[in-house]
Amino acid sequence: MHVHEAIARVEYEAAAAWLRERLPSLPHIGLVLGSGLAALAEAVEEAVVWPFLEIPGFPAATVEGHPGRVVAGRLERHPVLVLQGRAHFYEGYSVQRITFPIRVMQLLGVRILILTNAAGGLNPAFRPGDVMIVRDHIGLPGMMGMNPLRGPNEADWGPRFPELSRAYDPALRALTREVGEAEGLPVHEGVYVMLAGPSFETPAEVRFLRMIGADAVGMSTVPEVIVACHGGMRVLALSGISNVLNPEAFEPPTHEEVLHAGRVLAPRLLTLIRGVLRRLPLEIGLDPPKPSI
Repeated sequence: MHVHEAIARVEYEAAAAWLRERLPSLPHIGLVLGSGLAALAEAVEEAVVWPFLEIPGFPAATVEGHPGRVVAGRLERHPVLVLQGRAHFYEGYSVQRITFPIRVMQLLGVRILILTNAAGGLNPAFRPGDVMIVRDHIGLPGMMGMNPLRGPNEADWGPRFPELSRAYDPALRALTREVGEAEGLPVHEGVYVMLAGPSFETPAEVRFLRMIGADAVGMSTVPEVIVACHGGMRVLALSGISNVLNPEAFEPPTHEEVLHAGRVLAPRLLTLIRGVLRRLPLEIGLDPPKPSI
């Protein structure tokens, strides 16, 4: 498949219509669960589940730890739509296709998007099992042209040139820090850098990524954030630190390590997410949308 793909508006609208017909209630909060974190979906009450492949236009998730299902229901009384796993650029999809579900969430009325991922720690203060609230990102594939907004712009979906200086909602980040302190969880804030993958980083690449100011590295999330911000959603992103990369005493990371760390991280992330949702008013879905620039 090509790096870029022109997806017609009608395709997004068909997927949104398919879900709208079947959803128990329209969601105002979306969740995306990263590698090894699919178990978080088990907390959803009154759950209805569909495989990605049943929904028109959704990409199949092929990586272990990503079941590739949509779960709709309630979490802390909020109507939620959960992606249990995600598709990645390295699986051969275009950046437009991997962000397809995020645009569909926008069309369904999702106002807040909570993203989770498993990431390698670059900051030497991090430990496996820690959680990092993403404060900002460096999207290396996007800087090289793999941006999900490339192509025609639908003006009523978002502006041609979206502004990303506050991509990661400051109020949601503060709320998450508050929950972490209350629960005694090791929570940091930092910069997430995205690489295209699927190969893990070399020691020289780890040195480079530290040098440019990244605290954690992964292979997802950034394209989803760009589309969510374009569509006026508020974004919270949480990285579960599965391993810490030291270029001077290099231990090659493995996918098994990521999945194992997920077993420690899943309950921590669920505690944080539940705590944030508990503190959000149920009327959050009634907020007026952000004006387009």
